[in-house]
Amino acid sequence: MKAMILAAGRGERLRPLTDTVPKPLLEVRGKPLITWHLEALARAGVHNVVINLSWLGEQIRATLGDGSRWGMTIAYSDEGPVALETGGGIHHALPLLGSAPFLLVNGDVYTDYDLARLWLRSGELAHLVLVGNPSHHPQGDFLLQDGLVSEIGEPRHTYAGIGIYDPELFAGCRPGRFPLLPLLRKAMAERRLGGEIHAGAWTDVGTAARLADLNRGTVPA
Repeated sequence: MKAMILAAGRGERLRPLTDTVPKPLLEVRGKPLITWHLEALARAGVHNVVINLSWLGEQIRATLGDGSRWGMTIAYSDEGPVALETGGGIHHALPLLGSAPFLLVNGDVYTDYDLARLWLRSGELAHLVLVGNPSHHPQGDFLLQDGLVSEIGEPRHTYAGIGIYDPELFAGCRPGRFPLLPLLRKAMAERRLGGEIHAGAWTDVGTAARLADLNRGTVPA
């Protein structure tokens, strides 16, 4: 199985840190955030990883190289100076990802979720990992009921930025910049969006304050 790490974002909420360093290369507990993901993927037996690039992307390429130090091969999906959003970025990378389901990890989360546990159930177009709602996102994103993800009902949980996706989810999409959520909503309507809840450590490293808390050990590791 292949995996994709989303690493093209500008990291506006982390400025000025991200003015000169791309968000995935910010250090968390002694090493770049994206390194934690590569190590987790290697432990899960993933040997082919695609990373999308935009803002300061050459720094990411120069730092990670071909992936051989993790026993994997890294391919880069360059989106140019303007990132294509999540949906457009994944669609742009599909030629590198192939026709089989692939793991997807947001480059700006920190977690102890075991990626080897993640698999696509029969009939699903995607399977999302959800977590408890953090204080900065108390309303959550989705309801999980009988293994299916929906936007209707309570209690809602937050999308962890981790999932497994079938390329079929992107059938009919055109190249360009577009969000992922409308595609997930279509899969929900077809009852083909599955999910699970992760009760372990998870942090959205989206602001300088949350990055500092993580490095101080004031949030779980």
